[in-house]
Amino acid sequence: MQLTERHRQYWQKNLRITGILLAIWFFVTFVVAYFARDLSFNFFGWPFSFWVGAQGALVVYVVIIGYYAHYMNKLDNEYGVAEIEEE
Repeated sequence: MQLTERHRQYWQKNLRITGILLAIWFFVTFVVAYFARDLSFNFFGWPFSFWVGAQGALVVYVVIIGYYAHYMNKLDNEYGVAEIEEE
């Protein structure tokens, strides 16, 4: 099957957003968590490093998932490949 230029644009945008969100995930998971242990101040009564590891990263993961779902729904509608709900 030959891909049209429109298919290529769709997949290019899909791969670009996936790469960006994976880079954010990597940064939050490894870089921020690694350097957070050096932060020695309290945040909501807990050490900031604990908050980043236990709560902050999870919040970012949920935001990443929500943004990806929203972006892909918009992209699917733009390129006419959205799923049609059957009633």
